[in-house]
Amino acid sequence: MDRLSYDAWGPAELAAPARTELPVVPVERGLVLEDAETGWVGAVTRVEKSGGMHVMSLEDRNGRSRSFPLGFGFLIDGRPVRVGPPAVRKAPAVPIRTASGSVRVEGMRAQVAKASRIWVEGKHDAELVEKVWGDDLRVEGIVVEPLHGIDGLASAVSDFGPSPQRKLGILVDHLVKGSKESRIVAEAVATPGAAGNVLIVGHPYVDVWQAIKPSTLGIPAWPSVPRGMDWKTGVLKALGWPRSGAEDIGLGWQKLLGAVRTYADLEPSLLGRVEEVIDFLTA
Repeated sequence: MDRLSYDAWGPAELAAPARTELPVVPVERGLVLEDAETGWVGAVTRVEKSGGMHVMSLEDRNGRSRSFPLGFGFLIDGRPVRVGPPAVRKAPAVPIRTASGSVRVEGMRAQVAKASRIWVEGKHDAELVEKVWGDDLRVEGIVVEPLHGIDGLASAVSDFGPSPQRKLGILVDHLVKGSKESRIVAEAVATPGAAGNVLIVGHPYVDVWQAIKPSTLGIPAWPSVPRGMDWKTGVLKALGWPRSGAEDIGLGWQKLLGAVRTYADLEPSLLGRVEEVIDFLTA
């Protein structure tokens, strides 16, 4: 059969496929979609009825949100879909994207750990990074290690021996101008071998707990903790949760961590810093 030129196609041949042929994807919190008309990409953070129709809010990586009606005109991994109303599922579906919003690499085994590392201040920081970016990091072969405090950061960097083949990306809590943390970081980046091989970034929060959006936890804002009180203990007290010791703090953290499903549940000021570190180590 002769190959037909584009001009040979008639209206019937050029007609777009019937919309009913598109796969229907039930809307759910955390689903990452692209609006075909505007190019807006974001995760579903809220679904509500307005004017007799379902409307969803899509939040991008920078924390900006836009509302869209459910239906046609959306893409998942470049493929058109029709977004349908929420549905009750017997079992959770395998997400099309990872919790960080990256395309899931199906069937790929975790890479052998590379010499480069991500350092974070503590166990909770490591668990949060692992929950949201763990799939990406396993593909890249990057390991996250808790420092259990940064008071000896310069010495730790020196002992690590950074080089172009052995880089460090470090995430620091409460890295604001004039803080103790800022002075520690300044000393660490001056360590021999650190230039070009060590990237230290930070978020403004007293503790990584605050990097979880209050709306994710169903509260209007993080509690204000009085001076002199341990911050985590004060938060648990304000929330009405047990707070008698380290075990209660650990259980409280697990409840907070359990509320996090995707990057959309975290503050943009943390998202950008973690993405910056991963890009630095994998460039």
